[in-house]
Amino acid sequence: MSEVNLGIIGLEAIVTYVPYLERSRRFYVDQLDFAEIGRSDAGMSQRGKQETAVYRSGDCTVIASTPQGRGGRAWRWLQRHPAGVGGLVLSVKDAQHAFEVLESRGATPIDAVSTHHDEWGTLRMFSILSPLGGATIRFVERRGYRALYPGFQATGPQAHESRYGITSFDHVTSNFETMAPALLWMEHVLGFKQYWDVQFHTEDVGGPKSYGSGLRSVVMKDPESGVKFANNEPWRPHFKHSQINIFTEENRGDGIQHVAFVVRDILSSVKGLRARGISFLDTPAAYYDALPSRIQATGINQIDEDISDLRTLGVLVDGDKNGEYMLQVFMAEASATHDDLQAGPFFYELIQRKGSRGFGEGNFRALFESIERTQKNEAVS
Repeated sequence: MSEVNLGIIGLEAIVTYVPYLERSRRFYVDQLDFAEIGRSDAGMSQRGKQETAVYRSGDCTVIASTPQGRGGRAWRWLQRHPAGVGGLVLSVKDAQHAFEVLESRGATPIDAVSTHHDEWGTLRMFSILSPLGGATIRFVERRGYRALYPGFQATGPQAHESRYGITSFDHVTSNFETMAPALLWMEHVLGFKQYWDVQFHTEDVGGPKSYGSGLRSVVMKDPESGVKFANNEPWRPHFKHSQINIFTEENRGDGIQHVAFVVRDILSSVKGLRARGISFLDTPAAYYDALPSRIQATGINQIDEDISDLRTLGVLVDGDKNGEYMLQVFMAEASATHDDLQAGPFFYELIQRKGSRGFGEGNFRALFESIERTQKNEAVS
């Protein structure tokens, strides 16, 4: 593989396909406090057979499309999957350079590089297929071009930050029945490097049982931009009980499981979002009972937050021996949020990094251990 970088600048946007656009708007605008910054114009909606709205907070842009009749991309996606992320948009320094490098490495382009103009400048873009459950990746180069994308009309100010401090994307996580082909594609086509890995199973804690959940996780990172793709697969035994396998069944195939938003202050974010009706995954009390000793064992030694606040809000902590740490929490799946299986198993993570660049290996283990202890205590009682 050539060591030439693609010239990726960052993750610009995610593309979601949803059955109800107004439900999407209520979630992003009314609950997460994103701003709606654009809509597809009549010509684009007619050509693509879908209506599209664009939401933004900080550097996070979410594009949501819903079918308008049969045959469009959103309609085809929702025939194969529940609602979810069907595309990523990466900004690049030079679209033609990225296209040529990707094609030389065996990428599958959907189209050639196209050039578009507005009164301020030029935009060039193209898209390729990916192994991320059918999601496409669009590469976009902007040279003064201010419009969102061709075919979109602005519906409000383009700059906005949610009152809950959502500032940027941290990473994208995908689940696979087997992830080796995707990892090879990320390495040999995108030029990403392995950044982090972990494997864990609840049987490590409680001994052999007739149930349990395990996973293997590998994070791949673009060496220039720092864009990170996390990737999971189930781990035996009890393969079918793995949360990763359950996701692929509910998603009707591999796909993007969650996207992580960076927030400025996770405690205030969770408090505010809860007040707006956002649900988060529960964390067993045993996790917080063991947290003081785990903070010492990992070498963090001290955190700024009160553990009672973390317990109340369900926020997780992880870190390393140099004292740096991170705080994270997971929203409920979209299907639970909207009480609709067609909304899918996709969800969002909130993350606040206090120096740590890791991915919560300690949280995987500690959370699984606490679940095991809770289940064991319930069985005895």
